Amino acid sequence: MAANLTLSPEEAHDRIAIRKVIDRYAHCADHRLADEQMSLFTEDTNFVVYMQGEGTEPSQVISKREDLRPVFEFLRGYTRTTHFNGQSMIDVGPDGRTAMGETYCMTYHLSEKDGQRQMFIGSLRYQDTLTKGDDGTWLFSERKLYLDWSETRPSNP
Repeated sequence: MAANLTLSPEEAHDRIAIRKVIDRYAHCADHRLADEQMSLFTEDTNFVVYMQGEGTEPSQVISKREDLRPVFEFLRGYTRTTHFNGQSMIDVGPDGRTAMGETYCMTYHLSEKDGQRQMFIGSLRYQDTLTKGDDGTWLFSERKLYLDWSETRPSNP
């Protein structure tokens, strides 16, 4: 049985705007735009990282936008990064002011160690709560990053 795909113009607009926030996050990460990446979060955001996957204790918890800078600037330690966002499930709340979603992402981090290139590949899932501001802008109020699996291997140019 097919799901009802009828969306109001406002919900369609909100879903596109939310996906733009999700994609902008990845773009900012790959271009090392920490200030812009931070601006995608509410002031009192909750950013939680689970490097051992779902069901484990968080490896990092950040509760303020201003404290996100070291997380995003950490990527400067890599030669290059590429984040490929995949499918997203987004549900806009009945109030039209909050949304929840989950996005899959494959990430590639190229580095050099002892003169050898290495590639870190990670399969991520983000579970998000977003809030729509009075100006209509959507921001992350909570972002949980789950590393489902990873691999590090030599990378030959």
